[in-house]
Amino acid sequence: MLLGVIADDFTGASDIANTLAKGHGDAPGLSTTQFLGVPQGAAPTGCEAGVVALKTRSVPAEEAVAESLKALAWLKAQGCQQIVFKYCSTFDSTPQGNIGPARLSPRR
Repeated sequence: MLLGVIADDFTGASDIANTLAKGHGDAPGLSTTQFLGVPQGAAPTGCEAGVVALKTRSVPAEEAVAESLKALAWLKAQGCQQIVFKYCSTFDSTPQGNIGPARLSPRR
């Protein structure tokens, strides 16, 4: 797998998965698979981009961080060469906020 994406919700995951699969201009799209939650097994053969859709915008920050780290570990195990964290730009998460802590967690 070339590219991995950790998304904080299904809608954002779907948007980026569609964009990756579609390509742009003369650049062809990637063979893309969207996963609902952190997968238990290996990615399908030939998957070039894997998008992990989480539900981390509306959970406590500690849970968002833990799920994001699980997704990161799974993507690394698939051999991802680049990983992107796709989060909601409006920050409409819990009042305590979980996007910042979850976004920074993969740097650990």
